[in-house]
Amino acid sequence: MTLIEVEDLVVRYDTDDGDLHSVNGVSFSIEDGVNYALSGESASGKTTTAKAILGLLPDHAEVVSGEVRFRGEDLMSLSPSARQDLLWEEIAFIPQTAIDALDPVMTVGAQVRQAIQTHREMAERNARRRVAELFEIVGLDPDRVDEYPHEFSGGMRQRAVIAMALALDPALIIADEPTTGLDVIVQDRIIDNILQIQEETDSSLLLITHDLNVIAETCDEMSVFYGGTVLEQGRVDNVLMNPTNPYTMGLTNVNPAVGDDSEELMSVPGKPPDLNAAPEGCVFEPRCPFADEECTSTVPTLQSLPYRDQTVACHNAEQASRMRREAADPSTWGGTVDGTRSADGEVLLEVDGLEKRYERSGSLIGRLPVDGPSLPVTGLTGSLKQWYEQRGEIVDGVLGGDKPDVRAVDGVSMTVSRGEIRGVVGESGCGKTTLAQTLALLEEPTGGGFTFDGRSHEHYADGELQSFRQKLQIVFQNPYESLNPRLTVGQLVREPLTIHEHRLDERDAAVRETLERVGMAPAENYLEKYPNELSGGQRQRVAIARALVVDPDFLICDEPASMLDVSLQAEVLNLLRGLANTENIGVLYISHDLASLVQIADSLSIMYLGRFVEQGPAERVLNRPKHPYTEALLDAVPETDPRGSRRRVSLGGRTADAGDLPAGCRFAPRCPNATEGCRSEEPDAAAWADGDHTAACFHPLGGQDGHDPGTADTD
Repeated sequence: MTLIEVEDLVVRYDTDDGDLHSVNGVSFSIEDGVNYALSGESASGKTTTAKAILGLLPDHAEVVSGEVRFRGEDLMSLSPSARQDLLWEEIAFIPQTAIDALDPVMTVGAQVRQAIQTHREMAERNARRRVAELFEIVGLDPDRVDEYPHEFSGGMRQRAVIAMALALDPALIIADEPTTGLDVIVQDRIIDNILQIQEETDSSLLLITHDLNVIAETCDEMSVFYGGTVLEQGRVDNVLMNPTNPYTMGLTNVNPAVGDDSEELMSVPGKPPDLNAAPEGCVFEPRCPFADEECTSTVPTLQSLPYRDQTVACHNAEQASRMRREAADPSTWGGTVDGTRSADGEVLLEVDGLEKRYERSGSLIGRLPVDGPSLPVTGLTGSLKQWYEQRGEIVDGVLGGDKPDVRAVDGVSMTVSRGEIRGVVGESGCGKTTLAQTLALLEEPTGGGFTFDGRSHEHYADGELQSFRQKLQIVFQNPYESLNPRLTVGQLVREPLTIHEHRLDERDAAVRETLERVGMAPAENYLEKYPNELSGGQRQRVAIARALVVDPDFLICDEPASMLDVSLQAEVLNLLRGLANTENIGVLYISHDLASLVQIADSLSIMYLGRFVEQGPAERVLNRPKHPYTEALLDAVPETDPRGSRRRVSLGGRTADAGDLPAGCRFAPRCPNATEGCRSEEPDAAAWADGDHTAACFHPLGGQDGHDPGTADTD
C-alpha cells in the first residue's frame, strides 16, 4: 500500500530579489515499510520538499502546485489542528539543528514527556518510564533526563530530538540530516535503533541526507536532487552502483571509503545554481564535465531506463558507461590539491600533559551559603529529595556537597609540525572541543601545558594574547553562528586585519587575495554579499578566510565541515591540505568523520573521555589499529556498497561521565577485551608502543601485549 505520494510539487519563495524557484515539479512515492532517501547538495530542495509535506514552510513560501497525499488523504487540505494531530501520531519529524528544536528553559526529559502526554493519555510515572526507555534507545544516560539542553553536547541534543520523534511510534519518520554532526558510533547506533523500531512497527522512513554511505545501508529507494529538480531516482543499489546522471556520478565519487589510498578527496567544483529564474537548459550543465549544446538549451525530463527500476534526467544517458569511467578520475572534474606533503617540518605545537578540569557547580540551594557549609538534607523527603538525588546534588548526606571535577581534558600530549595535519577523532563529549579551546587559550589550562612557536602558553597568556591570536587561529564548527549576519563578506574578512593591525595599507588587496585563496573567485562577486546569501560551504570558506587573512602559522579547525554536504566537505578538506602543503601551516583538525579525515591527515589522535587512547601516523592507525576503541570507530563507518552486509558496532555499556570516571581503564566498561586488571589499573598513553605509534591498552589488537595487570574475564 502506498503510504505517501508527492506529485509534481512546485514551491516558490518570495524574496526581495524576486521568486526563488526552490522545488520544481518533484514527484515520488513511498510504500508501507519502505525507506526512501532524498539526497543532494545544500539548497537542492530536499528540506523544502519535506517541509511542504509537513506544512512547516515559512510564511514567504508558497506551494504553487502539486499534491501530497498520505494514505490517500490530501495533506494540503487539512486544517492546522488536524495536521498537528497527524504529524505527531502518524508522521514524526527529526530536524537537523537540535539546538533550535529544544526549549532551553525546560529539561530535556520534560520536553519528551510533553510530546507523549499531549497526544496520549498516560500517567506521569508511565511517561517518565517511557522517556527513560527512549533515552536508552538513543544512547543517552536515563539519569540525565532532568538536565537542560545546554548541559548536553551537540550530539547528545540531537539524540534527544530523535528520542522525541520516536516517542509515539509513527507510521512515517521524516528525518532531515538526523546524524549530521554525530560521531560514527552514535550514528551507527541511532540508525540501527530507527531501523529496529521500523521493523517492530512497520513504519517507513523518509531520510534527507547528503551521506550516500548512510543511504546505502538504510534505504531501499532514493531520489537525487539538484537545483530543485530530481535528476535521478530508483532503487538504491541501481542508482549508487550504476549512476547514469553525471551529478550522481560526482556524488558517489566524493563519498570516501575507509582504506581508499587516494591522497585527496574528489569534489564537484562550482556552486549550486541560481534559482531566481527557471533554467533554460539542464540545471547541472554549468558544472557538468560532459555537457554539450543540447544541455545548454533544453531541459531534460525524467526517462525510464530499460531493464532497470531507475529513471534519469540526462541528454547523454546512453553514454553512461563511458561517463562513469571518466568521472572516477579527479582530473575530469578539474579539482586537485595544491603542493606536496612536507616530510619533516619544524615542530610548531608541543603539548605536554595538558589538563582542563571544571568544578561541578551544585544546585542553587546548595550554593546559597557562599562561605558556609552545605545544607543538611534533614527534613528533605519524598519526591524533592529523590529529584536532588537523581541530579547528584546530595553528596555525603548534604545538599550541594563536593563533587568530583569534570576531567574534560586529562593529560594529553602530542606534537604538530609545520605543514602537518593532525586529526583528533572521538565521540561527542570526549573533550575534543575543550582541547581546541584550551589550545587556543579561550580556556585556561588547569594542568600541564604547551609550547607554541618555541614559547610556553604562560608567556602568551601573560600579556601576549594579541600576538598569539594572530599566529594561531581557530575555525569553528558552525558558520551559521560564527559569522556576524550584519556584516558583508568584505567586512568580515577585513575585520581581523584591523584588530591585529596587519597589512593596514593594503587591506582591500589582502581581503581579495585571501578570498581567492579559499576558492571564492573572483572576490568581487562576494565582497558585498551577506552570510545569508551564501551556501553553507561558502560561509565556511569565509570563516576560513577570516582565519587566514592575518597570515597565521597554525589553524585549529573544530569540525569545520561536519554541517556541510559531502562535496563541500571535500572542498574544505582539500583546501586545508593544500594550505598545509603550500604555505607550511600546521593544522589541528578535530572531527568525528574518520573516512574523510584519513584522506588528508598525516597523523591521528584517537580521544576517549579526555585522553588519547591511540596516536600515530594516519596510515598505521587506519590499517593496523591497536586500541579496541579505534577498531570500533573504523568498523562503524558505513559501507559505500549497498550490497554489503556490515555488522553494526555494538559497544557494551555507555560512555562514562567525565566527572565520574570508572576505576582503571576508562574504556574498560565497554571493551570486549577487558580484564579484571584493566578495571583496576589505568594504562599509560604508551602502554603499547612501536615507534611513534602508541596505544593506551594492556591488550592491544594483534598481540604484543604491554604490561598485563590481570587476566581476562571468564564470566
